[in-house]
Amino acid sequence: MASQGRPESEAGDYGNMKAFPESVASTPPDLDSDAHLQFRMETLYYKTRERLDLVNITADLNEIIKRHGFRAGFVIVQSLHTTTAVFINEFQQALVDDMKAFLEKLVGRHDYWRHNDPHLSECERHNAASHLRAMVLGHTLSLPLRNGALALGGWQSVILAELDGPRERAVQVQLFGVPAASASPLLSSAGRPGDSASAR
Repeated sequence: MASQGRPESEAGDYGNMKAFPESVASTPPDLDSDAHLQFRMETLYYKTRERLDLVNITADLNEIIKRHGFRAGFVIVQSLHTTTAVFINEFQQALVDDMKAFLEKLVGRHDYWRHNDPHLSECERHNAASHLRAMVLGHTLSLPLRNGALALGGWQSVILAELDGPRERAVQVQLFGVPAASASPLLSSAGRPGDSASAR
């Protein structure tokens, strides 16, 4: 594949098809080129209620963004535990129940795991299934920030998965971006005509 910016003659004979745009703006047009990138970090704490618990933390993340006055940028959300995870999905009670049932079937809690074997492991919680489920879901999310909030689709939520509760859990949130005074309004969350953001 030809590298970006090469003349068509160097990219091979593809007729009138252009593989790349003729020019790429170095700065998004809706951001002030003089805006200074800022960084903030906070930690959210949750006391979970069940061994397998799913918590919608979207509103808490947006509250942090609002409190620090960020208009555009991105957010990193990280679980600080090996038996919790963060992921994106629809947060609807029937689906939440399905997610729990799926995780129980995916990694059986009562199956034999070496981590639970006292002859092989010093762990007394017998929580190998929790570690393995967290490995599947993931511990970190990187999300765009637009118009002072997370740029999520209409049915998307950020969900904290407690996989070895009930316990007190911590989620670290890092914000990188520009404050409201340095950014003009960006594309609305509704998107352009034909955008599939509202679709599940």
